[in-house]
Amino acid sequence: MRCGDFRETYREDMAIFETRFARGLLAAFLVALAFAPAFASYFWMDVLNRILIAVIAATGLNILTGFTGQISLGNAAFLAVGAYSTAFLAGRLDLPFPVVIPAAGLVTAGVGMIFGIPSLRLKGLYLAVATLAAHFVIEFTASHWDSVTGGVNGISVPAARIGSFTISGDRHLYFLLLPLAAVLLLFAKNLFRTKTGKAFVAIRDQDISAEVMGVNVFKYKLLSFGVSSFYVGVAGSLLAYQAQIISPENFPISVAIDQLGMIIIGGMGSILGSIFGAVFITLLPEVLRLVTGALSDTWPRLVDLFAPLRTGMFGLAIVLFLLFEPDGMAARWHTIRNYWKLYPFSY
Repeated sequence: MRCGDFRETYREDMAIFETRFARGLLAAFLVALAFAPAFASYFWMDVLNRILIAVIAATGLNILTGFTGQISLGNAAFLAVGAYSTAFLAGRLDLPFPVVIPAAGLVTAGVGMIFGIPSLRLKGLYLAVATLAAHFVIEFTASHWDSVTGGVNGISVPAARIGSFTISGDRHLYFLLLPLAAVLLLFAKNLFRTKTGKAFVAIRDQDISAEVMGVNVFKYKLLSFGVSSFYVGVAGSLLAYQAQIISPENFPISVAIDQLGMIIIGGMGSILGSIFGAVFITLLPEVLRLVTGALSDTWPRLVDLFAPLRTGMFGLAIVLFLLFEPDGMAARWHTIRNYWKLYPFSY
């Protein structure tokens, strides 16, 4: 019986899922998710769709911040670029969603790389402020470019379609979101097994040393902004298809803060952490809403306190994770797995 790490070939060493049991468990989990619409209510289908969109967006932010070390507060703005690109391509040009979604991602990647140019000279808090400026620039553009974005009144997005088949409603949209999220997560996991991904990590750990070793720091920083923004743009496109009507109010700065919280709580520099964080932050307000609703008969004023309670719990969760689990939920899972020798669950 194997105990611990036991690899005999490079193929085994490079495998994402180290055991057949882990691969089988993942397959069973995906099958269970595929059957979720048969049992979930309309409310929980909406929650599941929002979780999948958040997973894609958080993974994009983690590529930039967690793996490359470039702090960004521009995720809400890049979500907006992806969403408005979708509205234009699908609504004005009448393109099908297999073309619209990657095209919206590429448009967002281009915008992200433009705002990533200052990353050559700026680091840390200064870079965060530069990406925050991107948020206000894009928010102003979305509010005043009425002919394209609809201005403050917003713009409608037609349902996703391919040929004569239309994907409408949360249950149908779920079967678009689930495989797309799985593919993007697999790509992100494999990205950091390549030369490009290792260059990202080298820049995060010590950019000067990486440059001395021959890494083109500026090139890979820009590429990191591009890949990250592509993910966020795809998430924005899917958000537009789900919401069907978008306006600048859909993309406040709090969205960027929420997604930063996702990777802090889930674990920076971890694809699994992006999943954990997105699930936690998306479910937190729903759990609070259910609790406050259940207690509303006993304490009627509790419903009025929901908004500040949500904000307070969000802030408290981040503080507690920074104090007691700074590496996030993914690191805690690895600790539990290693302590209890759950090696069949290795991935």
